[in-house]
Amino acid sequence: MLNMLQDFWFSTGFSAITYKEFIMIMISFIFLYLAIKKGYEPYLLIPISFGMLLVNLPKADLMSDTGLLHYLYMGTKLGIYPPLIFLCVGASTDFGPLIANPKCILLGAAAQFGIFFAFIGAILLGFTGPEAASIGIIGGADGPTAIYLTNQLAKDLLGPIALAAYSYMALVPIIQPPIIRLLTTKEERMVKMEQLRPVSKKEKVIFPIIVAVFTILLLPSAAPLIGMLMFGNLIKESEMVPKLVETAQNSMMYMITIILGLTVGAKADANTFLTVQTLGIIALGLAAFSIGTACGVIFGKIMYKLTKGKINPMIGAAGVSAVPMSARVVQKMGVEENPSNFLLMHAMGPNVAGVIGSAVAAGILLNMF
Repeated sequence: MLNMLQDFWFSTGFSAITYKEFIMIMISFIFLYLAIKKGYEPYLLIPISFGMLLVNLPKADLMSDTGLLHYLYMGTKLGIYPPLIFLCVGASTDFGPLIANPKCILLGAAAQFGIFFAFIGAILLGFTGPEAASIGIIGGADGPTAIYLTNQLAKDLLGPIALAAYSYMALVPIIQPPIIRLLTTKEERMVKMEQLRPVSKKEKVIFPIIVAVFTILLLPSAAPLIGMLMFGNLIKESEMVPKLVETAQNSMMYMITIILGLTVGAKADANTFLTVQTLGIIALGLAAFSIGTACGVIFGKIMYKLTKGKINPMIGAAGVSAVPMSARVVQKMGVEENPSNFLLMHAMGPNVAGVIGSAVAAGILLNMF
């Protein structure tokens, strides 16, 4: 009987758990708390944190060669999920605010400076060029783009980079407000912007076609992301295939998000995650995202000055491609400063420009390496 009990004990995960795994389990609990209690992007953070929890429970072997999550992860590893996510994002996105105010492209471009800052920082810390490019793309706050680029250039870093990118996307409501307040005055944050001009259906249909043709001819390496983003938007704006649009906006998006979130979280096993290299990647990613936000706001302040106070500089923070989280942050802060202020649609302009900008930045880095 004693031997049976002893064998049972050693067959359990309790007998094998290490202090590193315990730390990762605690981190997953913190992420679950932020998602469920605080409501920080639960659609992203709940699957990621639960995947992190599962992979750090000893002897479950969900990411082993025969484990469930290992097979689901193949779609991430092979670069299938990111373009499909872009298709769904395109079907859910209104490019109208960007078309109505093309100057927003500059704000989306400015927010990509964080990518190249982190790229240079990673080079200085001893990472190779392809590894540095993969780390830098975290600054775009675009999980699918980070996964796609890293899968092409630095597969060994896919786990920590994907986790960092999605974690920072989910933590936008925590990271961005202090940066925005630091760089803007109360007067600037109170600026009420004029209503955008109406955008015709013709403009909305032509836009994704033109962007796809021009961008892919310029940067063929960005074709999977830009192509799927613009295809998704075209089926939405054509108004001819509502069932396809409904599927992409809802069931398809949620299914891929669940699988992608679980498998990204499952790459955060203790032995891989709790290393100096991984912690350096996370630190560089945070710096990149913060600098991207700051550059967007600073450029917004420049536009505020040039337009004599007609542009609220806070919308520059939405230039990172965390759609629509960063635009919601700007809207919330705008209402706090001025209850009659409605900045959401104005912020969506640089926000969707940031999606295009991060995909273009990924294409440039792919061409370089």
